Amino acid sequence: MHTLAHWFIGKPLQVALTLVVALIVRAALVRITDRVIRRATMLHASRGVSRLTNQDFEAAQSRKDQRADSVSQLLRSIITIFVWVIAVITVLSTLGLNVAPILTSAGVVGVAIGFGAQTLVKDYLAGIIMIIEDQYGIGDVIDVGPVTGKVIEVGLRVTRLQDADGVIWYMRNGEVSRIGNHTQGA
Repeated sequence: MHTLAHWFIGKPLQVALTLVVALIVRAALVRITDRVIRRATMLHASRGVSRLTNQDFEAAQSRKDQRADSVSQLLRSIITIFVWVIAVITVLSTLGLNVAPILTSAGVVGVAIGFGAQTLVKDYLAGIIMIIEDQYGIGDVIDVGPVTGKVIEVGLRVTRLQDADGVIWYMRNGEVSRIGNHTQGA
C-alpha cells in the first residue's frame, strides 16, 4: 500500500517539482543572459560617442541593438534546450526508467547528426562569429567575391544581399571566405 501511494502521490509530485524548477532555472538564466548582453552593449556603445553625429549615433545604436538581439536569441535557445533536456532526463529517471541507454543512443544520434549537418553547423558558427565581430550589418554595402550589394537581412545561417540590379542573393555565412565592407570605412 505504501508503494502504491508513493507511486501515485510521490512520483507526480517529484515530476511536477522538477518541471517547476526547470521553468525557474530557465527564466533566471535567460534574465541573467539578457542583462549581461544589454550591459555589454551599453558599455560598447558609450565608446567614441563624442565623435559621432546624432544620425550616426542612432544608426550605430540600432546596429548594436540588432547584434545584441541576435546573440540573445541564440543564447536563449541554447539555454532552453539545455534546461529541458536535463529536466526530461530527470523526469524519466524519477519515473524509474533507466536513462543510460537513452543517453547512449542520444550520443550516437548526436554524432550521426553532427556528421550530416556539418555545413549547417558551419553556417551557424560563422554567423555567430560574424555578428559578434560586427563584420557587417543591415544597410552596409559589402563585396563577398562574385557579388557586391547592400545587406538587407543578417541571419545566423544566411545573409541576404541586394545587388545594383535589384537581384536578391542568399549567402550562406559558412561559405564566405572574404568580405569587403564599403560602408564601415566611410
